Amino acid sequence: MGFTIGGIRDLRSSSRRRGRAPEYATTVAEYTGLWGWDVVPGARASRGGRVVCSCGAVGCPSPGAHPLAFAPPVPAGATLDAAAAAWAEVPGAAVLLPVGRSFDVLEVAETAGRYALARLERMGLPLGPVALTPHGRALFFVAPGASAELPRLLYRMGWDDARLDLRCLGPGDHITAPPSDYAGLGPMRWLRPPALDTAGRPPEARLLLGTLAYICHRTAVSD
Repeated sequence: MGFTIGGIRDLRSSSRRRGRAPEYATTVAEYTGLWGWDVVPGARASRGGRVVCSCGAVGCPSPGAHPLAFAPPVPAGATLDAAAAAWAEVPGAAVLLPVGRSFDVLEVAETAGRYALARLERMGLPLGPVALTPHGRALFFVAPGASAELPRLLYRMGWDDARLDLRCLGPGDHITAPPSDYAGLGPMRWLRPPALDTAGRPPEARLLLGTLAYICHRTAVSD
């Protein structure tokens, strides 16, 4: 990877000496350099009487939650200076992570996600990062390929006929990364932050899916 935690501290210190760094520049540098993820500049949304997307498109279908078409991605492994320079070109952009490269995402309701995470931790299963959206969704990072395998995995586990509030994001999808604002609803947060031993090697979906499906089913029945 491109640098160390000490390098992040150096960037923050030098930014204070030079003046205010571009918004999210250190976050982008951390994601690319420490965790080994590609980062994509994204649109942002403002809320007044109606939601307005910074892309300027009238009737934008995903206001504040899609990549900026004109802005190139910042690749995994980008240096501190490269990440800061790239973000200086897109002031105010949201930080998006492309799904399907370093990870896929299993998405469930926040309540189910919190229950499932506690159970998975008690079971001692390997876990990757888990993000929370401001509108109540939990995003579990899993190994790439999960979206293609999901129907087969649910069938093998006996959950293929159940109506589950569970979906998988894969290639072509993007998620808004903490602490960026999601679609004008508020900031994204980490329920389980990335760590050096799991960010680049998230668990296989099959290790989490049974527990997630069971908790989703149980919470749906109790509601």
